[in-house]
Amino acid sequence: MSTDGTQSGTVPRTGQVVVVGSANVDLVVDVPRHPGGGETILGGDLRRNPGGKGANQAVGAARAGGAGTTFVGALGHDDAADLLLASLDGAGVRTDLVERVDVPTGTALITVSPDGENAIVVAPGANSHVSVGAAQAERIAAADVVLAQLEIPLDVVRAAAAARRPGALMVLNAAPSRDLPRDVWDAIDVLVVNEHEAADLAGATGDADPSTLAALLLERVPAVVVTLGREGCLVAERRADGPQLTTVPATPVEAVDTTGAGDTFCGVLAAALARGADLPDAACLAAAAGALAVTRPGAQDAVPDAADVVALAQRTAHPAPRA
Repeated sequence: MSTDGTQSGTVPRTGQVVVVGSANVDLVVDVPRHPGGGETILGGDLRRNPGGKGANQAVGAARAGGAGTTFVGALGHDDAADLLLASLDGAGVRTDLVERVDVPTGTALITVSPDGENAIVVAPGANSHVSVGAAQAERIAAADVVLAQLEIPLDVVRAAAAARRPGALMVLNAAPSRDLPRDVWDAIDVLVVNEHEAADLAGATGDADPSTLAALLLERVPAVVVTLGREGCLVAERRADGPQLTTVPATPVEAVDTTGAGDTFCGVLAAALARGADLPDAACLAAAAGALAVTRPGAQDAVPDAADVVALAQRTAHPAPRA
């Protein structure tokens, strides 16, 4: 399946994204360093922020990507759910298909070190009860891009992929990493992973470089984006004349908190693809959004505005095909 929106005989793209995924309240503590096993350290004040990979990506697609975005997820009947709904609504995300269930809203416990790196433990809560019913399937069928992650049950990812219309793209951010069955692999149009997730999914051992990992993953999916943190990302696509690898450089910034940067990247990537951008250009916008996100604390609170993303992307280097 093409990722450039040029397929003949398909419904024209309208820029609509549906994000199917998790929503968590983030409990964040700044620490001088991440603790080791059995160790207790003193941190800073506790912060309570809206988060969760799915909700973060929905905010990224809507605010930083400028796409019409629906979030499909599940929340409890608690004040954490109220916090998340307020954040999603404030970013312009449609939340009418979010279900309320009789378990607590998901919670993420996050420590952030002085260099902005984070360590996260998630209690899924309501995220284990996300479902794709008739109303959700109808909205998915009207979307140009469906974006999912792996903080929700695999059956939900399957159902979301099955509900999309011909020509729509299924983008999977395979995080946190887990084994994927063949039918899920077959449903993916664009796979987004970091280096660790790429190595896990590729079954690579040792210090395989990103190009090698991407080539291995292209045996399973049509297109792969491997995010490389401060080094940008690598885009790999199947072509009739062989694999095409494109390097997208990162913009140097002073990192404050990396918690939601990858999710912002995914949301903007989905938004750009929904408007018909090719994958390298979509990744360039996504990289700019991710760079801006790390300069601010929090996850959804750190998602930049679309105008700032476009301005930064225009000032940075364009994607460069590899020989």
